[in-house]
Amino acid sequence: MKEERSWTEINLSNFENNLNELKKFISPNVNFMQIVKADAYGHGAFEISKKAIQCGASFLGVANVQEGMLLRYQGIKIPILILSPSMENEINLIIENNLIPAVSSFDFAQKLAQTSPFKIKVHINIDTGMGRSGISYARAIEEINKIREIKNLEIEGIFSHFSSAENDEEYTNKQSYKFNKILSELDFKPKYVHIANSSGIITSQNNYANLVRLGLLSYGVYTDDSLKKKINLKPVMTFKSRITQIKTVEKGESIGYNRTYITKHPLKYAILPVGYADGYDFMLSNKGKVLMKETLCDVIGKVSMDMIAVDITELAEISVGDEVILLGDAHDSIRAESLTSLYSGSSYEILCQIGRRAKRYYKENGKIIASSPLLRRDFVSTDYSDDKLNTIIETAIEQRLQSKEISNLIYSDVLKRFFVEHDKDISYRRNFVHTIEFKDSAPSPFIRGNKRGFKDSIESPFIRGNKRGLKNSYYLTNTTLTFSKQLKNDYFNIACTKNEKLLEKYFLRNDVEYRWLLDNNFDLKANVFDVTSVKVNNIELYHEMKISEGCIEIRCYHPQLKNLIGKEVEFSISTQTYYPKDSHQVSVYLIELTQGAKITFIFGDVLQNVEAVPIFSGRSKFPQISSDGKSITISSKKDEWVFPISGVVFVY
Repeated sequence: MKEERSWTEINLSNFENNLNELKKFISPNVNFMQIVKADAYGHGAFEISKKAIQCGASFLGVANVQEGMLLRYQGIKIPILILSPSMENEINLIIENNLIPAVSSFDFAQKLAQTSPFKIKVHINIDTGMGRSGISYARAIEEINKIREIKNLEIEGIFSHFSSAENDEEYTNKQSYKFNKILSELDFKPKYVHIANSSGIITSQNNYANLVRLGLLSYGVYTDDSLKKKINLKPVMTFKSRITQIKTVEKGESIGYNRTYITKHPLKYAILPVGYADGYDFMLSNKGKVLMKETLCDVIGKVSMDMIAVDITELAEISVGDEVILLGDAHDSIRAESLTSLYSGSSYEILCQIGRRAKRYYKENGKIIASSPLLRRDFVSTDYSDDKLNTIIETAIEQRLQSKEISNLIYSDVLKRFFVEHDKDISYRRNFVHTIEFKDSAPSPFIRGNKRGFKDSIESPFIRGNKRGLKNSYYLTNTTLTFSKQLKNDYFNIACTKNEKLLEKYFLRNDVEYRWLLDNNFDLKANVFDVTSVKVNNIELYHEMKISEGCIEIRCYHPQLKNLIGKEVEFSISTQTYYPKDSHQVSVYLIELTQGAKITFIFGDVLQNVEAVPIFSGRSKFPQISSDGKSITISSKKDEWVFPISGVVFVY
């Protein structure tokens, strides 16, 4: 940070402290939602979300679909509630990103259900006195009952919002009474009921809600001075800069725009390279305080776009480059609520705007654990053209690798198919586990004489052709494949063919999860290979075989799959077949982008001197290899991405 003009430090240890303090006011049977809208009030939604989840958050709250999309893109999986009303043109994005919308009208609820291919969860928003969004109190029962009749909708939650929980007990109690009255008149109980924000958790207790929303107080900023006696909070954000110039002036000289500050005596002052463009509010002109060398110093003159002046007359030892704290927990006078009180401003506002051009550092137990770059406002664009996005992606790779040649190769051969060929349904898998087991077996009854044995198979064992011919004896081969993936349809297929050209068509279909290529010397019959078990989320699927046009298709289906479309589920596919004994290798390939892979070959006593040759493409080209003499396992880290086509060849 020695080279930074300004930066923010986000103390995750302080954030955890604040959550623990707030939990003291929450009953054990009550869950909490961490509010991370507006980039977690300027603290960084992704890192704050991760920490909140570690501390027990069961929900996240955002303001709009774009904020929810970004968290999904960054790998956040827990339920995310969109607190503000959504627009009709955002419905598809809500569904695609598995977000929970707040519903404030029957019309929106109906359009939501008509668009969604599966039952979608919603939280009904009731206006009990806030006066913003939500179904009005007078019509709440009628509207809720109408919404409940919509078939493709599940009312998972009902909520409201306190207007003045921090300092108006009477009005807060009135809102609470009205909300509870609505709940008592309903003939059903939603899974989640919530009304309390951070202040409401401390000032208003009730026995009907089972979810609370943690906002400003969790970031260590008091919503009212009266709360300081009830809870001990630590500011999470610190905003820092450093001196770029030191100057002196005589009595009667002016500093800053419009000469709003005229010196009354000789003065020494420092220039800091931050201004209102960095989020340091213009209203702090001639009012703000900063901390230098543990000494409070006054902001003098108007806050400019890129600079402020600070009186350092009282500081004897001060130099260009010295660190300055503009906001944080180092002194009560530079806490967010203290600074905004100088101009009757909002703590929420200053937190959201601070550090717009500053690098952000995340600290835990005094150590930096992560950072985000300058101009760090993350987003997921829905309005960039393909050409513009392509240029951005390719340029970013080139800058990272410092090589245009390598960046062109990576972009063209790997990333282009994901970002340019957007008509193709690109999918990915997580926690890919493939197990192959050889057992001794009697001769197989279904082989015709041949000279080459099996040809290549995809995601299944295969034998390279050999010229020696095969003895009519085989290993009984059991395979089990498990992985997590988003379910696209209420069925999927397992495909088998003897022709590579025929197999190619199955790579273009998003309803095929397992593909097998057999040698031409095999007849396509039901006993060529047997699908012994197919499950999705432990639901045993029905499967039917069809043989036509040189292909075997096994359709796997179950009525319950309709309720899982669009969700990430766990697949399990088990097969049994035979494998020629005089082959000397068996291979498994990954044909989809995969996060976390584990491939195990169990050979017991039937084979000796087995070795594994992994062929992995991705960040790590050298996965872990372990063996116990009876089996060999190849594995990557669980969070590590492996690019297609990767795999392993077991040689014996």
